[in-house]
This record gives sequence, C-alpha cells and structure tokens, in this order.
Amino acid sequence: MDESFCVMEYCYIKPINRTYKYISIKAKLLKTPVTKIKLNFAMYKRVNGYLPFLYNITVDSCRFLKNTTSQPIAKFFYELFKSHSNMNHTCPYDHDIIIDKLSTSYLNYKLTEVLPVPEGQYLVQTNWYAYDILRVSVGFYIKIVLTCV
Repeated sequence: MDESFCVMEYCYIKPINRTYKYISIKAKLLKTPVTKIKLNFAMYKRVNGYLPFLYNITVDSCRFLKNTTSQPIAKFFYELFKSHSNMNHTCPYDHDIIIDKLSTSYLNYKLTEVLPVPEGQYLVQTNWYAYDILRVSVGFYIKIVLTCV
C-alpha cells in the first residue's frame, strides 16, 4: 500500500515434494524504527462471494507482544508463525520482517485439529497499520479439505 514505507521482497509457497510445502515472506522496512503497529485480522468464507467468518479483530501489536495472553484469539494466530518468524519481540522494529519456511502441513494441523475450521474456501485478510496509516495488506486464500485415511 505504501511503497515508501515497506516493500515486499518475496511472498511465496514453495513445493518441495507432493506432501511438503512451505511459506516464506520477507517485508523490507524502509523507515525504521517502527514503534507503533496495529494489525487488523479478518477471516472470510467463500459462499457466493467471501462473507465474514468467525473473526475480525484489530490488535495493538506492540501492546500485545508485551503480554500475549491478553488476546487469546490473536495469540492462537500469532503462535501459528511465531517459531518461524523474527516478529517474536516487542516494538521497536528496526529490521526486515521475515516468516521463513512455515510448513503448510503444520498450518493444516492447527486449523483442522486444534481449531476445527469446517471444510471450505477461506480468505484470511491482514491489514498492517504503522502510525495509524495502512501500510501493508496481505490476503491468504486457503482451501480446507478434510480427508479420510
């Protein structure tokens, strides 16, 4: 949204073989340090278009990272990528933001076993605000299919 503030260097899903795929994202911050960040996170399910589904929350990220137990829903989604990211500390951020080799099978497990999301097509929309200005918008389109083995 604001290329003078942040540039997405890459954002991809890399298939290694038929069963293993991973997600990698790198956002280069051009105006550092960043000391005020908000995240709006919303889920939509595809039913004759994308309609709101379960969550639409906005979190003050700097405050949340000081006490992750304060927002249980945000904590669940933060823990999906925390171990694969350098976003595991509180503000200020004076470096690039990286999510590296986040396994899709791990996400599948968390979204079907831990939080049993029903089958369907979903959009997970994230809007990142710095200093109350929309800087980055990232949407993840996912399809959840339950299989019997």
